Amino acid sequence: MRGSVEWTGGTGLVGINSSDQRVELNWDEGPSPMQLTLQMVGACSLVDVVIGLKDRKFSKVWVDLNSERADESPRVFTKIIMDYHVEGEVPLKLVERVVAKSHEKYCSVSNMLTPKVEIVSNCFVHN
Repeated sequence: MRGSVEWTGGTGLVGINSSDQRVELNWDEGPSPMQLTLQMVGACSLVDVVIGLKDRKFSKVWVDLNSERADESPRVFTKIIMDYHVEGEVPLKLVERVVAKSHEKYCSVSNMLTPKVEIVSNCFVHN
């Protein structure tokens, strides 16, 4: 995996991957690198959840994220709260197992942050 980040002036940055796909960042106005890091924890895990539910009938899956950060620099994450939501005919216990497995084994992003960051997961099924 390769990539680069370029300063675009002011407080702007652009991340560029090896396929020349770009993500705009702005450390004052957002999305900031920390905001994107939080969202990428959610995105990485959400991929695992969708794949884990592949044989079930569902129409929508999302994760709401909240975080706590250290008061002093470096202002790293100390806690991430992840509320997973699934709309469909899916047992809550299955969602909980898939989410747990994501954080135990499959989600590379959250696994890079643990054990220093406490990750709390809550699961909700909406029929």
